[in-house]
Amino acid sequence: MMPIAVLPAAGLLFRFGQNDLLGKDGLGGTLPWLLPVAEVMAAAGGALFDNLPLLFAIGVAIGFARKADGSTALAALVGYLVFDRVSKTLFFDAGQGAVYDKVRVVLHDGTPALNLGAQNPTGVLGGIVIGITAALLWQRFYRLKAPSWLAFFGGRRSVPIVTAIAALLLGVVFGLLWRPIGDWLAQVGDWLSAHGTVGTGIYGVANRLLIPMGLHHFLNTIVWFTLPECRAGVDGATRAAAGDLNCYFAGEQGAGIFMTGFFPVMMFGLLGAAIAMWRAAPPERRQAVGGIMLSAGLTAFVTGITEPLEFAFIFVAPVLFAVHAVLTGVSMALMAELGARLGFTFSGGAIDLLLNASKSNTHGLGTIIVFGLVYFVVYYAIFATLIRWLNLPTPGREPAEP
Repeated sequence: MMPIAVLPAAGLLFRFGQNDLLGKDGLGGTLPWLLPVAEVMAAAGGALFDNLPLLFAIGVAIGFARKADGSTALAALVGYLVFDRVSKTLFFDAGQGAVYDKVRVVLHDGTPALNLGAQNPTGVLGGIVIGITAALLWQRFYRLKAPSWLAFFGGRRSVPIVTAIAALLLGVVFGLLWRPIGDWLAQVGDWLSAHGTVGTGIYGVANRLLIPMGLHHFLNTIVWFTLPECRAGVDGATRAAAGDLNCYFAGEQGAGIFMTGFFPVMMFGLLGAAIAMWRAAPPERRQAVGGIMLSAGLTAFVTGITEPLEFAFIFVAPVLFAVHAVLTGVSMALMAELGARLGFTFSGGAIDLLLNASKSNTHGLGTIIVFGLVYFVVYYAIFATLIRWLNLPTPGREPAEP
């Protein structure tokens, strides 16, 4: 979750820097002094989006290593820099191809050269691999006892060195083997784009089913930051991007397909579920349950953070969780089919909805809100009926302790 927490900052900076907010078509049109401010903010947000693999490498390393400290982050940074340059060098030397063209640039004299500014074709996945590697190596070597003549390089100082060696080997492996993997991922992206309704529906169900294990974040990194690829223009600038989230904020029309369906669920559906669980509690426990459920429901509505509410019924009432997963898939599929498009930097809550409502590639906002109101009723009715019909032990309905 640590690298995910960076996204709101990136989204806010990048969004406020666009023309329709602080730029020439927004406040900057009447307050010219805001134009350079908008330009700087857009550049700041773009820098974070462009370096997401590095942020994931560092964030994942810190998050996975027990008792992590600054040396963990340094090891991840060193590891990713080595991995990035080694793998891109091998991509460049391998010749032409979908994967390799990304790292090649043609000089004025026609000579091909390594494009050091291009994002690594492995994307966020490469950052995650290096982050996990750095974390595991830190756990293994941070107490390493070196001989007295090498004592300076013992303990925590050994971790960046070992990580650099491991990253070099990983860079070679990825550099040699990524071509078929990259081509396969590109085919998956093409299939998802061509079968948007079915693809988003399957993704929505899988996303929620992985919540208990926390693996939904790994699935998200594929569709939000790796697939599909685009070359989009926003405010007159064209930039290459990878992943639905990045393409949406780069201004790609049609992007946001893997995010839109979350808004009706997170803002409206789960709020209805929270009220249903509150009203299903016995009268003597209803006040205490209401405080918990309404707080969790409003958190989901405003911020899109759903785990506090979902974990209230995932394990005690799995049937509700299964229904929730299916309803999420239905919402994703219907929003894709109806052409509604809306993205987020963090999650599908009211903050991101308001922030991106006026974006040029946001479509069908009214449809999203109306469908969300319908989902509020649907969630409330289904949860209230199943809780009472199956006598499910949702909060407040647990057997009283003797």
